Amino acid sequence: MRLIIIRHGDPDYSVDSLTEKGWREAELLSERIAKLDVKAFYVSPLGRARDTASLTLKKMGRTAAECGWLEEFPARICRPDVQGHRSIAWDWLPEDWTVDPRYFDRQKWCETEVMREGGVDKLYRQVTESFDALLAEHGYAREGELYRAQRPNRDTIVFFCHFGVECVLLSRLMNVSPMILWHGTCAAPTAVTTVYTEERREGKASFRVNAFGDISHLYAAGEEPAFAARFCETFDGEERHD
Repeated sequence: MRLIIIRHGDPDYSVDSLTEKGWREAELLSERIAKLDVKAFYVSPLGRARDTASLTLKKMGRTAAECGWLEEFPARICRPDVQGHRSIAWDWLPEDWTVDPRYFDRQKWCETEVMREGGVDKLYRQVTESFDALLAEHGYAREGELYRAQRPNRDTIVFFCHFGVECVLLSRLMNVSPMILWHGTCAAPTAVTTVYTEERREGKASFRVNAFGDISHLYAAGEEPAFAARFCETFDGEERHD
C-alpha cells in the first residue's frame, strides 16, 4: 500500500483558507495527483486543507472523507522561554528542547513535564490510534512495532492535512519521537510525502518513506516554494526568527 501525505497550500490563517499563491500551488498539485489511481481520499476539517484538496477532487470527480484527527495537531505547551503564552507543541527553540534527552526517546518524549502539562501525550495517542484504525480498514493492523498485512494490497490512499500532524503520523509509522521530525524536517506548502509498505516476510509489514516533502510540481511550473513553516536561514535575515 502507498500512503501520500500532502500539506495544504500557502495558508491565509486569518480566514483559514489559502493565499492567492496557495491557490496556484493547489492547482499545480492537482495536476500531479489527478494522474494517480487513488483508492481513497482523506482530508482535515480545516479550511486550508479542504480548499487544497478541492481542486484535486473536482478534477477527478471524487470526494474525500473528513477526519477530525487530521486537523493540525492542536496541543499547546508553555514554552520555557516565553512566559504566559502557549505555543504549538513543536514551535520552540532547539536550544531548549535538545538539552533534555527524553525528547529523542520514542517512549519518553511525551512524559516530560512540559508535554504532560499541555496534554500532548493524550492527544498524540488519540491521533495515532485513529490512524492505526484507518490503516486496519485498509488491511494493515498494528501489532507491536510492525503491521500485520491482513489484506496485502497496492492501493494508494491520499491525506490532505498539515505539517504538525503529518509528523505525528510519520513518527507512528517510523517508531520515532515526533520531536525529531517536527524539528528536523520541513514540508513546504503542497509538499508531497510518499510512504510505501514493505512486506519482506509474509504477513509482516513495515512502512518506509520513499520521498519527503516533494515539491517538484512547483519547480516544474516555475512556482517558487512558499516560505511558510521555515525560520530564518541566517540570523541577519529578514525572515521570521520565532
